[in-house]
Amino acid sequence: MGIKLYGTKPSPPVHSARLMLEYKGLDYKPIWLLPGLHPILLRTRGFSGATVPAAKIDGRKVQTSLAIARALDDLQPEPPLFPSDPEQRVEVEEAERWADEVLQDVPRRIVRWMSVHRPETRTMIAREIGVPLPRFAAWINAPTARYMANKVDSDREIHNAIGAVGEVLDHVDDLIEQGVIGGEVPNVADFQIATSVRALLTVRDLDRATKGRPAADHAMRLVPEFGNDFPAGLLLAEFMRGPATARPD
Repeated sequence: MGIKLYGTKPSPPVHSARLMLEYKGLDYKPIWLLPGLHPILLRTRGFSGATVPAAKIDGRKVQTSLAIARALDDLQPEPPLFPSDPEQRVEVEEAERWADEVLQDVPRRIVRWMSVHRPETRTMIAREIGVPLPRFAAWINAPTARYMANKVDSDREIHNAIGAVGEVLDHVDDLIEQGVIGGEVPNVADFQIATSVRALLTVRDLDRATKGRPAADHAMRLVPEFGNDFPAGLLLAEFMRGPATARPD
């Protein structure tokens, strides 16, 4: 059996797929693509869609972390990613969908804004994945970074994304308290949620909002290694005002 996982380093769903493969104990080959150029690179590898994560599992092409999770459970049922209890499974799948549809857009918009307005962000990402001449790669990738930012309307949504940090982390804390995630045995929602929270932890301008939370501890436990930390000062000071980014009591 051969498994290849295609993704970009800043993408939380890619790290979700990576963690699920490792949890299953499946050998795989990670293939890191330069953000922004990944849609073209995926097409050259035979994928019909433009999104990551993408996987080739013994010749079968699968895209999105939700589809990969189910493909992996079909491929190797143990250890399972979904609870056997029907009611618990509904709760876990609801949390998984929320992570996919709501939570991941928060770090995505923030990082894509930085990729456009802070060129050093692109340089750090290029250097991390081993691209030769990372500064040149960052410069040539600027139009693509703008295109990817426009896809999520990051310029207009950056204030909303930063303002949502406290709200989404509150919800993650609630899911941990309710036992939907954060148990001794992880499930698919753990992997989907922890990676997006971990992405928020890399944006050091958000430390005031993220530190000291159960959500942050959960993310660090499941995803100790994620990638670059983006130093404080990349986000504008005006973005950081207001109660939404305050550290919880």
